[in-house]
Amino acid sequence: MQITYIENTPFAVKFEIKGVTYTFANALRRIMINSVPAFAIDSVTFYKNTSAMFDEYIAHRIGLVPILTPTSGYDEKDEILFTLEAEGPKTVYSGELKSTDKKVRVANEKIPIIKLAEGQEIRLEGKAVMGTAAKSAKFQPGFVTYKSKDGSSEDFEFYVETFGQMAANDIIRKGLDVLSDQLKAFEKALK
Repeated sequence: MQITYIENTPFAVKFEIKGVTYTFANALRRIMINSVPAFAIDSVTFYKNTSAMFDEYIAHRIGLVPILTPTSGYDEKDEILFTLEAEGPKTVYSGELKSTDKKVRVANEKIPIIKLAEGQEIRLEGKAVMGTAAKSAKFQPGFVTYKSKDGSSEDFEFYVETFGQMAANDIIRKGLDVLSDQLKAFEKALK
């Protein structure tokens, strides 16, 4: 197997793998999409909402805001609390979600959540937890595609783009870690 980087930035990585099968290439793509753990706001408690939008609509939008996920030191048991208080007239942006942990915070502060009219208020708390896209798309760390290089069945070009939770290279590394762990568990089960 030979790997060559074509493009390598924190937001996107393009690389070529030679000497692997379609099955391996597709397994790697699916693991990077579905099995790499990332933080997302999974539950929202509303204390006040006088806006024109339902609580569930706002909670859904907040759940899709990418949350920075450090590469180590956190696991699926950790819960990070986010708070939001706003009063109209104004547009409420993701940057107004305040985290109790400096390392785990919104990845992009300019995502609009809701527009409040004069006198409308919103006050809420959201809990961010670690999960994978196998549970919900809000945990998906990025977008991954691959294609056959020059019609070959052994050479593939991958493109990995992050949604902001972690660097594109970290998605690849964590995906390979998950693949390695799954192969070890499979080998152990066969014994």
